Amino acid sequence: MAVDAIFDKAASTLIDRGVDGPIDCALVLGTGLGRIADDMLVKATIPYADIPGFPKGEVSGHARQLSYGSLYGKQVLIFQGRAHYYETGDAAVMRVPIGMLAAFGSPPLILTNAAGSLKPDLRPGGMALITDHINFNGPNPLVGEEGDGRFVPMVDAYDPHLRMRLKKAAATAGAHMGEGVYMWFAGPSFETPAEIRMAKAMGADLVGMSTVPEVILARRHGIRVAGLSIVTNMGAGLMGGAPSHGETRDTALTALTGLRRLLRAFMADL
Repeated sequence: MAVDAIFDKAASTLIDRGVDGPIDCALVLGTGLGRIADDMLVKATIPYADIPGFPKGEVSGHARQLSYGSLYGKQVLIFQGRAHYYETGDAAVMRVPIGMLAAFGSPPLILTNAAGSLKPDLRPGGMALITDHINFNGPNPLVGEEGDGRFVPMVDAYDPHLRMRLKKAAATAGAHMGEGVYMWFAGPSFETPAEIRMAKAMGADLVGMSTVPEVILARRHGIRVAGLSIVTNMGAGLMGGAPSHGETRDTALTALTGLRRLLRAFMADL
């Protein structure tokens, strides 16, 4: 099936299942952050398995469903969980979920993730705004596309206006939020201490296993993006850091209160 056709088919499925109005914002929830959807006045919930072109399978901490409704006063489409490169070896595994947003007016997209910190002032349980990224993995989700649209400029990939709005929201909510450069590693194994030292030397402040392909895909479709990391651990070998998936899930849960306050203030000003 042609790429445009699968986008249209996915969008039609959402419309048929109750996504019947404008979308003010789309939100991808990373590991352990699915409970944000509990705050939503839900109009529709659709499992990924029911949507053409959406990723299958599962990872603990990711519900793998779409929720549509009112969140903090705005109409929001929430992706409860994402698919990762490490599950399939396909950097474009989120192509359809991201690309079909164009059918709904290309709302701003907020990508959240769980990340390891390389900075002493970005401690577990805190939040960090992503300012830029380093694609250390190398794979690009646009490989294989045809036409000039694949040559996507990545200056200000993380939209300056959305970043400003998130900073303003953090100040309004009294939620501390740092910022930094995010480096994408393939996973699913965590980084070695030597890789963390390399990442620091290359200018990274945060490390994780997601988000970068989604940003590239979103920019391909002209969708404005902001990235927000929940710091769940220190990088391997830093301040006793020895990350695990269980630690990632559990620490993300402790950060939900601050994330809720931030998103509530952001939506109020959207």
